[in-house]
Amino acid sequence: MTFPFRLEPLGEKHERLSFRCGEDALDRYFQTQVGQDIRRRIANCFVAVEAITSQVAAYYTISAASIPLIDLPPDEARRLPRYATVPAIRIGRLAVDLAFQGRGLGAALLADAAARALRAEAAAFTLLVDATNDQAVAFYQRYGFRILASQPRTLFLPLATARKVFPNKRLSD
Repeated sequence: MTFPFRLEPLGEKHERLSFRCGEDALDRYFQTQVGQDIRRRIANCFVAVEAITSQVAAYYTISAASIPLIDLPPDEARRLPRYATVPAIRIGRLAVDLAFQGRGLGAALLADAAARALRAEAAAFTLLVDATNDQAVAFYQRYGFRILASQPRTLFLPLATARKVFPNKRLSD
């Protein structure tokens, strides 16, 4: 499926103040904080921009992370080396503007994040996400993310699984 959107790193040319996804914390972060996080190298942000209007339709952030091996379910942990922590890529925030919801952008952004994690020079075992509410937890679970027992709003998806879940999903050609 092709979307009438392009995906690009967030830049000065992108208008952020009108973005509204329905979650005040995600809106406020995108409108006021994300630029500082990028400058400080805390996170990178990628935006889906509607090709015709250049309006930001959705965004997500990614950053390096790690999780304690003991936080993984036993079936995952037993297949890994006995290091104290496991490298991960965290999708800290993912949001779709209300005007663009229901078009598959959330799934396309997840696929893009997985592709970036798989291409990264630094190795990572899993994607992590921080869900803001039960609806977000359900969204991520539809794509195979599993809840960390110690943190019920943090979910993970091993990158080997992500490769199977998102084999050819693209935001644009």
